[in-house]
Amino acid sequence: MSPDTLNSLFSLLIGFALAGALANGYQAMAERPAGFGLLQDGVAPKTFAAVPFLVFAAPFIIMRNTLRGVQVESRRVEFVMMATVIAGFWSMMSGTFFLMTLRAAGVLA
Repeated sequence: MSPDTLNSLFSLLIGFALAGALANGYQAMAERPAGFGLLQDGVAPKTFAAVPFLVFAAPFIIMRNTLRGVQVESRRVEFVMMATVIAGFWSMMSGTFFLMTLRAAGVLA
């Protein structure tokens, strides 16, 4: 496995782990699952605060909603595959940003 491939895989895994930790932390604190409905409160400070949270928690939310939709609505395989690719790419990008931030802060070498 090439170093670039390994780095991308690590970013993907870190992105999903970060998304899961954020979404589950939100659910533990708010006692309701996180979702994109956090943006529907109109122009308010908490709506603007929800944007960075959703940027990093979105892969988990997308996959949770997709898997729930498969069980409840019998969604087609093409939709599930497309949602998985989108969530995976999003996770890789947020994981890459998180790792770059840790490197810039001197936490990682």
